[in-house]
Amino acid sequence: MLDANVSQQLKTYLVNITQPIELVASLDDSPKSKEMGALLDDIAALSDTITVVTADNARKPSFMIRRTGTDIGVRFAGLPMGHEFTSLVLALLQVGGHPSKAAADVIEQVKNLDGDFTFETYFSLTCQNCPDVVQALNLMAVLNPRIKHTAIDGGLFKAEVDERKIMAVPTVYLNGEPFASGRMELEQIVAKIDSGAEKRAAEKIKTKAPFDVLIVGGGPAGAAAAVYTARKGIRTGIAAERFGGQVMDTMGIENFISVPQTEGPRFANDLERHVRDYDVDIMNLQRAEKIVPASEVGGLHEVHLANGAMLKTRTLILSTGARWRQMGVPGEEHYKNKGVAYCPHCDGPLFKGKRVAVIGGGNSGVEAAIDLAGIVGHVTLIEYDSDLRADAVLQRKLASLPNVKIITSALTTEVIGDGEKVAGLTYKDRNHDTLHQIELEGIFVQIGLVPNTEFLRETVALSPRGEIEVDHRGETSRPGIFAAGDATTTPYKQIVIAAGEGAKAALSAFDFLIRNEPVDAAEQELIAAE
Repeated sequence: MLDANVSQQLKTYLVNITQPIELVASLDDSPKSKEMGALLDDIAALSDTITVVTADNARKPSFMIRRTGTDIGVRFAGLPMGHEFTSLVLALLQVGGHPSKAAADVIEQVKNLDGDFTFETYFSLTCQNCPDVVQALNLMAVLNPRIKHTAIDGGLFKAEVDERKIMAVPTVYLNGEPFASGRMELEQIVAKIDSGAEKRAAEKIKTKAPFDVLIVGGGPAGAAAAVYTARKGIRTGIAAERFGGQVMDTMGIENFISVPQTEGPRFANDLERHVRDYDVDIMNLQRAEKIVPASEVGGLHEVHLANGAMLKTRTLILSTGARWRQMGVPGEEHYKNKGVAYCPHCDGPLFKGKRVAVIGGGNSGVEAAIDLAGIVGHVTLIEYDSDLRADAVLQRKLASLPNVKIITSALTTEVIGDGEKVAGLTYKDRNHDTLHQIELEGIFVQIGLVPNTEFLRETVALSPRGEIEVDHRGETSRPGIFAAGDATTTPYKQIVIAAGEGAKAALSAFDFLIRNEPVDAAEQELIAAE
């Protein structure tokens, strides 16, 4: 099951196991069970601390990784290969006693959770967002004996997926009820079940002294800015809703110079690891809701957070990024994760053999249609313009596929469903002003990005598209406030450009600090009152 290279690498990791573990298999006569049995035997052969035993579980094939003589463990229903192989390796190590690299305060928070929590996570092997959720819940199950977790391959346990009407991954159930859908980090999951977490975080933030540079946003631009300012020896902080930003939703990255190939979540983890090499105060899961600019050059800007806390800083770098643009038509919001999706790599396998539409004829839309054509029964690509805008090589590939139909000069007007899931869509033929309806089970929206700047409308100058207007130094319309990345008017929304713009904004902020004397806080408050 495991090739020689993977076996050797895994053997190297397994020497870190300090407590014996059992692989408790529940198998039947199916081909997948035979594959699972072979996988478990291969793993056990690599370490004297691992044994394989059998037991009966309702889900077959499945197996539990259990610390011998205890009930500490996690279960995988299906083969955790592809993106989930890392989840398997981490589970083996953590159940085997190897410590996690998670923050000490978060680990303590998990251990102190009071209650019985049984989690089930549905994943697909092609989903790049699923491993973060699976790994977080696995770790929680290892740390706290009252927490249980089963990771379920939705493509293998299709009957469960259909019964629970799951149309997006990762989807998490808690104690038999829907809990969450989409990518979540360990801190987010813990905060969702620990009712006092947000209040405690706010109280902690309120005690922080003013920063020299505060960065709002933790994507490539924000990470680069943090590294550059921290290297200058000035007090630097990052407040990010999720570290990594939209990079976390990116499948493959092959154009970041010096990195031939990587994946979004791995790249985001590398960004955070690099930032943590420096003295940077990272405040994750923090959403900025309001900016109050300094009343005088050299004064303190205020950043008000959603949890009620407020941060002060001499200079501010806005790197809030962008998000997927929605169609904004009736039915879209209601059927989100019920057939309306935005990540073909994540959710495509759930539509195997079904009819889907892709909205958007740019590179993202055409690439999505090409990928989906190999999984689903039929793809209809709908483009607003009279021609596709994707690169010629992608258009040629798309045209060669027998199960793809292309409709141009079409405006999607409504998502249709039966109340629980998507059943079709309507579109208007822009050439003849006629309405048409398509019956299908899934809609993948790929129509570009919208900047995360709504809360900045009264703070800095924005373009008609909502982008932060910046000059060649990354300066905004407010002294001491800079911006970088996909949220700005800088053209070409690329990771490498965002990182460079983040570095530029950091250097500009440092230059501002050395050229402008700070205004005493009490003096600034007096000026504001006048």
